[in-house]
Amino acid sequence: MALRLILRFILVPLGYLAAVLAGAGVILFGVWRLGEIAADLPQAAGLGLFAFSVVLLIGVMWLPLTIGILISEAFAIRSWIFHALNGAASAWIGFQLSGRFEVTGLPVQDALPVLAAGLAAGFAYWLVAGASAGFWKPVFGSAAGGS
Repeated sequence: MALRLILRFILVPLGYLAAVLAGAGVILFGVWRLGEIAADLPQAAGLGLFAFSVVLLIGVMWLPLTIGILISEAFAIRSWIFHALNGAASAWIGFQLSGRFEVTGLPVQDALPVLAAGLAAGFAYWLVAGASAGFWKPVFGSAAGGS
């Protein structure tokens, strides 16, 4: 059980990082179409924009996402639907708390791209850490009636 707890302390931050990277990827490549923009920019500018968006998402989504992660760890919720909805809800709450930007033409004025990024983030978290949530509950149960 102690080894499983240590494993959770490693997997949960890695899953959170994967979630943030997936959410940033959806916003940058899916909504802002960074691939089209980056053809005209130097490579460092595209990487800088990606790094900035990752830091921004870490700052905006950490509290609501952490609450959902703690719930999934406490009750050993391993459903991909729970984690995807947790990501979408966390992204939407972070979007609402951050306020609107006054720049017109910015694609993240709408909630739909934010929800898409949250769904991708939640699914990425589930792939890395959510499928084995709950440090006290083993992933594979013992065989019933084993001899």
